Amino acid sequence: MTVAPKKALGQHFLVDDNVLGVIDRLAELGPEDVVIEIGPGLGVLTAYLGDRVRCVHAIEIDRSLEPQLTRRLEGRGNVGLVFGDALVLDLGTLDPPPRKLVANLPYNVATPIVVESLEGLPTVERWCVMVQREIADRYFAVPRTKQYGAVSVLVQLATTRTGFHPVSREVFRPRPNVDSALVAFQRVQLPESFPAVRRVVTNAFAHRRKTLANSLALAGFASRDRNVEALREIGCGPSTRAEELEPAEFVSLTAALAG
Repeated sequence: MTVAPKKALGQHFLVDDNVLGVIDRLAELGPEDVVIEIGPGLGVLTAYLGDRVRCVHAIEIDRSLEPQLTRRLEGRGNVGLVFGDALVLDLGTLDPPPRKLVANLPYNVATPIVVESLEGLPTVERWCVMVQREIADRYFAVPRTKQYGAVSVLVQLATTRTGFHPVSREVFRPRPNVDSALVAFQRVQLPESFPAVRRVVTNAFAHRRKTLANSLALAGFASRDRNVEALREIGCGPSTRAEELEPAEFVSLTAALAG
C-alpha cells in the first residue's frame, strides 16, 4: 500500500537503507541502548534500530501510518509505538527511560523537538538527528554569523557536537527541495540556571535588529538602563546585540540580571 506523505506534518520518509550505517556509527548504537525515535514514518530506521538495541520508543503523530508500521515492525517486541504529538506528550515517563534520541525529524518541528529534549528528556545522553542542512548548521553556529541564534546558544550550552554527515536528497520520498544532514551531539552538564537562561536567550534573539538591552526591555526584563548595567557587569557595551555573545556569556548575563 502506498502512503502519501503529509506536507502539513513536514513528512519526508526515509526510503534508502544506505544511510542507516552512517546513523549507526554517529549514534554509536549498542545492544544495551534504549532509543527514542520521533517521526518513524514508514519504519525504515525503526526496524533497523529494533534489530540493534534493547528498546525503541517510536513516537508518531500520524495515526494513518499505523498499519504500515505494524507490518514493518512485526516480530520486534522491543519496539513500542506511541501515537501522539511529541511536543505535547510527557516523554519523561517513558519506561525504560531513553538514553539516545535517534530520528529523521519532521522538518517543521525539528528545532523545537531538539530544544525541548534538552530539558524534557534528562536521561538522553546522545542525539543523532537528520534535519535540514540549514538547521544542522544553526545548532553549532558561531557568534556574529547569520546562522547563530537562540537554538545555537541552547544546544551548545547543553551539548557538544560529535559528528556531522551531509545527506543526499535522494534518500527521501518525496524528494525535498533542500539539503539535509545528520548531526550528532552528546550531553554535557546543563547549567543549573538553564530554565532562566533559556528565557533570556529566547527573548534576546526575538528582535535581532535591536540592541540586546532593548530586546530584553521589550520582553519585560526590567528597564533598558538596568539591562545595560547587567551587560556592563559581564564586560559588554550598551550597543551589544544578541548575536555577539558567546553561549557562556548568556549564563553570566542571566546571573547579572537576577542580581
